[in-house]
Amino acid sequence: MNCQRKHISQPAIPTLYNEVKDGILKEIKDISFYSATTGMWSSSNMTPYMSFTIHYITANWTLQSKCLETRFVPITILNHTADVLAEALQSALAAWGLDEHKMACITTDNGRNIAAAVHSLGWPWLNCFGHNLHLAVCHGLDSDKDRTAHAMGVCRNLVKTFNLSLLKKRDLRKAQTEASLPQHSLVLDVATRWGSKQKMIDRVLEQLPAIRRVLVEDRKHGHLNPTWQDVSVLESINAAMKPVADITDVLSGEKYVTVSSVKLVLELLKGELLSPDPSDTELTAKIKENMCRVLTEKYSPPEIQDLLRKATILDPRYRGSMEDEEVLDDVKHQLVQELLDMKEEGRSEESASTENDGDGGSEHAASKKKMLSDLLQNRRAKLTSLQTQIVSLPKRVQADAELTKFIQEEVVDATSDPLMWWRDNHRRFPLIGKLAQKYMCICATSTSSERTFSTAGNIVTPERSCLKPHKVNMLVFLARNLS
Repeated sequence: MNCQRKHISQPAIPTLYNEVKDGILKEIKDISFYSATTGMWSSSNMTPYMSFTIHYITANWTLQSKCLETRFVPITILNHTADVLAEALQSALAAWGLDEHKMACITTDNGRNIAAAVHSLGWPWLNCFGHNLHLAVCHGLDSDKDRTAHAMGVCRNLVKTFNLSLLKKRDLRKAQTEASLPQHSLVLDVATRWGSKQKMIDRVLEQLPAIRRVLVEDRKHGHLNPTWQDVSVLESINAAMKPVADITDVLSGEKYVTVSSVKLVLELLKGELLSPDPSDTELTAKIKENMCRVLTEKYSPPEIQDLLRKATILDPRYRGSMEDEEVLDDVKHQLVQELLDMKEEGRSEESASTENDGDGGSEHAASKKKMLSDLLQNRRAKLTSLQTQIVSLPKRVQADAELTKFIQEEVVDATSDPLMWWRDNHRRFPLIGKLAQKYMCICATSTSSERTFSTAGNIVTPERSCLKPHKVNMLVFLARNLS
């Protein structure tokens, strides 16, 4: 048994890790663009790690996600400062040979240190929709903190009592049958997941008749029976939160496009799901108002607005949803300029290569007299440069015409896969297709990091808390990329 363990620990896992890593390196070598998600996590013995996952669209228009690093980030005297995190992010890119100029965007939570690290690197940044919604819910509950905190506390204690008692569970099932209620278990909320709060409240309200039957006969826990005031507050909270319960899950996928839906989801939230309703209680109205305010603030920076608009317009499902002509013209101008900048970068690299080749041979030719062919060659080079400048205008016209034609295309069904549309039509729009590959690989949430943390938590258990960081990295890498 000991020999088998050593074999797995020493040659087997490192060998498999290197094989999978080589395969991913070959796959990402020639990608045009990629986005990234990252986050911090601490193991059971409080060892800090940073996860780093990239997302990209392949040549056949499939969205891929690869967890590249679960990197140990030691705590310095100044803790995890922006400089420490920025250095860790740059090291991750260097380890995988990734060009930071090809990074379309990096999605993180709203932590000040990670946001400052990304800004210091000059990378495009998007804050996680899930974290934004969580903050919106928390601020919403602060609308009347005394009442909401008390009602939530009663609800939480009630669920804990039933979940920790086999007798209570048995009595609850019996009461559910008598009251003709679904045989559902009570749900306990998780502090970092706002959706679990709503699920807990909704389930308690659903099962309240059965819960009251059980508690009426239990003098010891009769005080847990919610009062009508508590029930009223829980109903008000649920009325505000339930309409948005499924939104985070919808925007948390890694295998389908999410970023292009953010702008429309925000409009849906503010225009319908969280809009005032005559039937709303005063508390429900306040919660909705505060949630809208926080979401508006989180997505108000101009650079985030520009990114979301570009992603929206490049999605064949939503390209006709830009309501303001002035905004649409501005986005079109930015996209066309971006295409021209891509071309300029390509030409500048070619020019640099040509100049270097000429410099390399200049010392060898210095001792020779210039021949007629040399003079003609110089003239040809000047003419070529002049022609390049002349044709730049038609390329702008071509890019603008292609984008205009793309926007005028019929909008496809909202349930269809935009990447499949691009796979079938990218030859018709070769320039705009490049931008689609860039922006549609961006993730609306940093959920991939949360999934990595869940995987890491199953690996670095309290019984295995002494695993060295490089082994943790290999095991999490294999678990995420071989599944």
